[in-house]
Amino acid sequence: MTVPTGRRERKKAATRQKIADTALRLFLERGYDAVGIREVAAEADVAVTTLFSHFASKEALVFEQDEDFEQRLTQAVTDRAPHEPLIPALRREVQALVRHCTADSTAPVWRLIDESPALQKYEESMRLRLAETLATAIAADPELSQTTTASRAIARFVIDAYSLAREAAEPEAALDEIFRMVEAAWEATSPSRRT
Repeated sequence: MTVPTGRRERKKAATRQKIADTALRLFLERGYDAVGIREVAAEADVAVTTLFSHFASKEALVFEQDEDFEQRLTQAVTDRAPHEPLIPALRREVQALVRHCTADSTAPVWRLIDESPALQKYEESMRLRLAETLATAIAADPELSQTTTASRAIARFVIDAYSLAREAAEPEAALDEIFRMVEAAWEATSPSRRT
């Protein structure tokens, strides 16, 4: 997560983290469906309106690092060094996320998600949104000169690479295999190949 600089920003970030931590603890203890928003707010000692000022929905409480990942993916495109290839920059971000999401400490969270249709649906919509955000960043980069369709396809491949690698028995090997295909697809859409 990006480190807030001012006192107010730090306080907001601390409140947001406290709410997320409280919600996750309650969900893991009692089950996602058994815990209501009011209970989370009361346990975190915040008003329900404060909770909703930090999280748009109950599902978002489980995916509290979603915005950070979205920002990091976009920055992998926009902040890479001049002439740095795109796919290795994206691979680094996806690899960091996969490592985070496959750590032993995250297993209970993924079980929680797997047991909840609402969380599965939210995760799917989150992946589609992340892919669209990434596609927009790729298409906007004049150095990349990709069509909208190519940008959207590569973005979907990258986001799906995260999901597939996270679920694989050997995530690093899966990521290597998947990104070889992503690289090949990227090369196939290069402007020099289209002419």
